Amino acid sequence: MTLSLDTTVPLHNGAAIPLLGLGTFKIPDGPDVEQAVATALDAGYRHIDTAMIYRNEAGVGRAVAASGIDRAEIFITTKLWNSDQGYETALEAIDASLDRLAMDYVDLYLVHWPKPEHTADTWRAMEEIQAAGKARAIGVSNYLVHHLDQLFETATVAPSVNQIEFSPHLQSPELVAYCDARGIVIEAWSPLKQGAIVDDPALRSIAGAHGVTVPQVVLRWLIQRGIVAIPKSVTPSRIIENANLYGFELTDAEMAAIDAMDRDERVGPNPDDIDF
Repeated sequence: MTLSLDTTVPLHNGAAIPLLGLGTFKIPDGPDVEQAVATALDAGYRHIDTAMIYRNEAGVGRAVAASGIDRAEIFITTKLWNSDQGYETALEAIDASLDRLAMDYVDLYLVHWPKPEHTADTWRAMEEIQAAGKARAIGVSNYLVHHLDQLFETATVAPSVNQIEFSPHLQSPELVAYCDARGIVIEAWSPLKQGAIVDDPALRSIAGAHGVTVPQVVLRWLIQRGIVAIPKSVTPSRIIENANLYGFELTDAEMAAIDAMDRDERVGPNPDDIDF
């Protein structure tokens, strides 16, 4: 399969998500996020990931509008925050996000973290949000197997995506197999371990063999596996570099070597331990 910045993977509802996107976690609203999104769109990205709790939806929306690119060509994700979970509050939250984005719909709306006490009511609202056309697809983020089991007890629409922390050092094979069996696309946040991955000597060796950087190797590994990646950066040169993944290909041996690097090592919170 020949990959390019235009490559998408299908979602079970008929939509398609670009394999590479720009994450905007911790990018301040205003000029910072607007410049990052503008740089990404100019470089050919067509997938931007934001969230209510990032407090930058408005800036993302302004940058998309200012780009002059047809809205239908850009895949926009935002997320339902924990304090808005529940039936009525989730319905209100999507309207607030769309208002900040100045959009009629998002391409993907995710439940940001599992809150088991609200799962059934929240997901009922998510299904209504999709049916109303306010989100082309709905999914979850940071859900482990038992969280998904609980969701499926009442769901009539399966999540299209599970966005999870995923890197060469955190590969969650049981969770990935569970999602694969149910047609749920895996999307990787913090694929570069907040930058710590660049010190891995084995990855440095693979990068050297191809004349590329460690982040490029990791991102190429993900997209060759069919896993959606949303690296975050505010540096224009890094945003462009992260999209320059298509002039090299990892060998089967290199892919297997990275697959073998799993340490079950997180940099973010364990979804079972969150208290926010």
